[in-house]
Amino acid sequence: QVQLVESGGGLVQPGGSLRLSCAASGFIFSAYAMSWHRQAPGKERELVATITNGGGSTNYADSVKDRFTISRDNAKNTVYLQMNSLKREDTAVYYCHLVTARSYWGQGTQVTVSP
Repeated sequence: QVQLVESGGGLVQPGGSLRLSCAASGFIFSAYAMSWHRQAPGKERELVATITNGGGSTNYADSVKDRFTISRDNAKNTVYLQMNSLKREDTAVYYCHLVTARSYWGQGTQVTVSP
C-alpha cells in the first residue's frame, strides 16, 4: 500500500534552514508528480511546492518562492523540501502529498520557527 513518511521537522530560529524528506513506497515513485503542503494552526492546508515526476519542473507558492526548493531522488523514492531563510509564519505541519487515482497524505512533520 502507498506510504508517505515525512521527517526533518523541528525547531529553528528565524533565518535558519531545515530540509524535510518524504520517503515514499507502495507505488512507482518515478511516475508521479509530488507536492508539499502545510497547515498552520487555525488555517487551511495550503500548497507549498510541486515537482513533476522527472523533477524537471517545479512550482512554488508566492510566500515561499526564492526561499524553498523542492527536489526528488527517484532512485531513493524520496522527495525533499529545502527551506531557507525561515520566517515565523512558516510555522506549520508540513505534509507530503501524492495524487494517483486517489489522494494520499503523509502523517506530517512539525516545523516551528521561533527565536
